[in-house]
Amino acid sequence: MHSKTLFSAAASLTGCMLSLALIASPAQARKVKTERGLEPAHQPEVSRTDFVFDVAGSGNGELSPAETRRLKAWFDALGLRFGDHVTLAGAGTRGLAGVRDSVAELVAGYGLLTEGEAPVTAGDPPAGSLRVVVSRSTAAVQSCPNWSDRSQTNLTNSQGANYGCAIATNLAAMVADPQDLVQGRNTDTDLRTATGSRAIRTYQDKAPTGAGGLQIMSAGGK
Repeated sequence: MHSKTLFSAAASLTGCMLSLALIASPAQARKVKTERGLEPAHQPEVSRTDFVFDVAGSGNGELSPAETRRLKAWFDALGLRFGDHVTLAGAGTRGLAGVRDSVAELVAGYGLLTEGEAPVTAGDPPAGSLRVVVSRSTAAVQSCPNWSDRSQTNLTNSQGANYGCAIATNLAAMVADPQDLVQGRNTDTDLRTATGSRAIRTYQDKAPTGAGGLQIMSAGGK
């Protein structure tokens, strides 16, 4: 009688544990995000940092040589390069057209152009000064690499946790201007067409190798 009671208690406990396991299984399955399409879950994330530098105009409304040297040293310290966006800001800068031209000329030495509207920055430049804003964007895939499911059996025929990491990481590393990943490029300029056809034009304009006739070779004998 006593053994029958123990058996009944054990069977009841086993049934209770099995019921709890069945209840917990759907909840556990809901925690696993299933990706069955071809679009990878890992995508490059673009972040932007704005660097500011205030330059003062001289008495003649232009950038003084000392301020030019300071600004150039700042550009060199930042490592100003392609992909950076340089904008000018400041209240009442209409009288600083000469300063704007001087800054634009200095920026052109780095192969860049000053752009239009500057992003919002903390505070305002002093009176009679112009604020130079360098916006630099970086792209990275924060969730890669992801080997969380390396030892798990894929019963849902879904993507692996690391699927797409190689392509997304290389894309983030190779893009010259990370803002292109966010905004793309518009078609209101001929620059892209001119750049793409430059190599083709060089190939077409090159004279054929046989156009000059055959080369006469001589060993120098009679």
